[in-house]
Amino acid sequence: MNKNIYILRHGETENNRLAIVQGSGIDGTLNQKGEEQAKAFYQKYQEIPFELVVTSTLQRTHQTVKSFIDKGIPWVQLPEINEMNWGIHEGKSYATWMEQPYKEAITDWQNGRYETRLENGESAAELAARMEVFMQWLETREESTILICSHGRAMRCMMTYFFGLPVSEMEKFSHKNTGLYQFLKDKNGFNSILMNDISHLNSDNGFPF
Repeated sequence: MNKNIYILRHGETENNRLAIVQGSGIDGTLNQKGEEQAKAFYQKYQEIPFELVVTSTLQRTHQTVKSFIDKGIPWVQLPEINEMNWGIHEGKSYATWMEQPYKEAITDWQNGRYETRLENGESAAELAARMEVFMQWLETREESTILICSHGRAMRCMMTYFFGLPVSEMEKFSHKNTGLYQFLKDKNGFNSILMNDISHLNSDNGFPF
């Protein structure tokens, strides 16, 4: 079955603004800018005939697509697309971990050492395992037009499945708040239409972010 799949990152949270690590252990909410980003996304895509909305279990994704949910579109929450668990670094400033722990983990993952994890956190292998479960679940769905809202690192990993790449390539995929990826799926696989698109946030729409 052909499918039209839209995947976006949640809107901005206060932790995003302050450059504080969230991960799956901090269930932050959208700040005012994030709410405006969500509104802008809805204004541009409200006419798309979505048959299913899929979010993580974290409320920042729920809030980002709330306007679609409020229309009565069926909604599913899946822990498989929750953000990565960053362990002891969650709740701390990016400045305290970007120079060494994070960079070391990223380097290991890029070199195929997927079992590396930050202290008390999740490994790339574990993240990839739940993304594989999610992709298998997605294949079973009968809906043809699906809206998915997830998180930055989770989406990086997810994109490797959509593009048929190894997990070591996930750094290639950037993720701005409400950045949109779109894929059309046919018998030959997934075809990329949009990548991290934020055209709904341009000044022509009244949202000069």
